[in-house]
Amino acid sequence: MRYISTRGEAPKLGFSEAMLAGLARDGGLYTPLTAPRLTPAEIRALAGLPYAEAATRLMEPFVGDEVGHAELAALAKDAYAGFRHAATAPLVQLDDNLFLLELFHGPTLAFKDFAMQWLGRLMNRALQRRETRATILGATSGDTGAAAIEAFGGQSQTDVFILFPQGRVSDVQRRQMTTVDKANVHAIAIEGTFDDCQSIVKALFNDLAFRDAMKLSGVNSINWARILAQIVYYFTSAVALGAPDRRVSFAVPTGNFGDVLAGYYAKRIGLSIDRLAIATNENDILARALANGVYKPLGVKATQSPSMDIQVSSNFERLLFEAYDRDAGSVRALMGSLKQSGEFAVAPGPLAAIRRDFDAYRVDEQTCAQEIGRAYRSSGVVIDPHTAVGVSAARRALARDPVTPVVAMATAHPAKFPDAVERAIGQRPLLPPHLRDIDSRQERFTILPNDADAVAKFVRLRSRAAA
Repeated sequence: MRYISTRGEAPKLGFSEAMLAGLARDGGLYTPLTAPRLTPAEIRALAGLPYAEAATRLMEPFVGDEVGHAELAALAKDAYAGFRHAATAPLVQLDDNLFLLELFHGPTLAFKDFAMQWLGRLMNRALQRRETRATILGATSGDTGAAAIEAFGGQSQTDVFILFPQGRVSDVQRRQMTTVDKANVHAIAIEGTFDDCQSIVKALFNDLAFRDAMKLSGVNSINWARILAQIVYYFTSAVALGAPDRRVSFAVPTGNFGDVLAGYYAKRIGLSIDRLAIATNENDILARALANGVYKPLGVKATQSPSMDIQVSSNFERLLFEAYDRDAGSVRALMGSLKQSGEFAVAPGPLAAIRRDFDAYRVDEQTCAQEIGRAYRSSGVVIDPHTAVGVSAARRALARDPVTPVVAMATAHPAKFPDAVERAIGQRPLLPPHLRDIDSRQERFTILPNDADAVAKFVRLRSRAAA
């Protein structure tokens, strides 16, 4: 399996090389040169399998012969062994034809654990075999950072630098990053928004001299391996509901567009997905883009679902690449327009192609809170504000098509956002036992200005990769 950049000016790479590179050297995102196609029989055969075994079967065609079947299976089994539910990703019915896919039973209580636990093990293996180190540099709106630190903290071959927006993540999210006492972990609070953090990370990856000197590698959803691992739970949940012989739709709380994009690729390789509902909070760039064809970031608004407080959704570039029939020149032009004039317009043909698979719904703050309360009153289920955005979008999707079941992604444990949940239902959710003492743990982090040079200097002084 070979991987190509969405901007067409970086070399084709194998799976491991693309995984270690993260962002392509031309600023694009790696995507498979060709996509395997699963038969209905192969999809039916996933029914009842342990999650790790299903993951191995689904990921193996994308990994190719770079990792043997037995080793890939062992890596998957180890990656998901720490999840605190026997089903790993259990499906819970919330209402008529409305289901929740609980993705928060991993070590950091967020869906990011599904990809990160696997990626951490696979990346460390690749680096050991190359007898080299890497500098992991990532930006987080809350959950990615904790998941990356949990997965890579203490690993022998990496140093981890995670940028998060100062004062714009929940207390639990921040403490999950800042209370980890591992020598290779560095949490950095940036005086800005998540988009500022993401911009710094991209700038440093695009500084090729710095990138090479520090052996930079990315674990944000710009890394194709992250998207690949997230494809799995679309299949396991859809098969549980009757796929491939029954069509299923999904509603996905969306910030950087990685999770819902995994559903798009699941559909491309054979899963019988009807609609993919992009659920946004008041930072609604994707809903606006699908409505009028203009992708135009506005100022980031702080909401009760902070992991979605994003205006520049990096993975949208991968979708544009596919919608423009893999014309890298068109993607370069769009990204150039975004950089130069702060916006771009999607041509009518590609926009129609996107609309064939996707719907988009904006959920305001009041509706989000009301959805938390409604789920609790009607079914006794406590959901976090990100999940509430997804559930609200799912209900709107069901109003349009009440026959096709809709799976809403429950992307985070409600106890990660206790203030928002308590305001909505009058009860404060408790953290699981392994995190219950997090408020008393010592924090360790550095506050830096919104400046790429300041971050570069900090990384140079602490990374072992260049030694």
